[in-house]
Amino acid sequence: MKVKRRTVWLLTLLSLAAVISVYYVFEPNRNVDLTTIFTDDTLQETTLTGVSEEEITTTTSESYLFDEMRMEASNERDQLRTQLTEKIASGDFTAEEKNDMYNQMNALIETESSESMLEMLIENLGYSDALVRINDDNKVAVSVLAEDLSAKQANEIVFIVMSEIEDAVVTVNPESNYY
Repeated sequence: MKVKRRTVWLLTLLSLAAVISVYYVFEPNRNVDLTTIFTDDTLQETTLTGVSEEEITTTTSESYLFDEMRMEASNERDQLRTQLTEKIASGDFTAEEKNDMYNQMNALIETESSESMLEMLIENLGYSDALVRINDDNKVAVSVLAEDLSAKQANEIVFIVMSEIEDAVVTVNPESNYY
């Protein structure tokens, strides 16, 4: 019985390989020079073939500054969450202290989800990236990637934050030098 299964699998793989090879052999407009993948030329020495000058457009890459800041905050919160989990699991604390630690963990999760939701809402206003940080005393720092931020745009951001977090003190900062 095992021999028949192996034979079926072998025939299936061979037929799949045959179909794929036929597809690549008879595909029209297949002008790929695979030797260019293994070259030591720099990007300036490389020429593009099959692309006209009108089709080439320059793009700006978004900053990774916010991603780095998010990662740092996430790592700090993960460490705090791990410490709280270890304390809750140990028998050294009373039930009331463990309950307080559990509430701290829930508050940490709630803060993270609020920051993520506010970042999405602010990005929906048309900004390419936003970073929201909420402190323990309801101070909210918002940074957005924008060349220029008008008072109206800042007020829109403050309104969104205030609609989600009551009694928040909001600061909005444009980050333009990271484009």
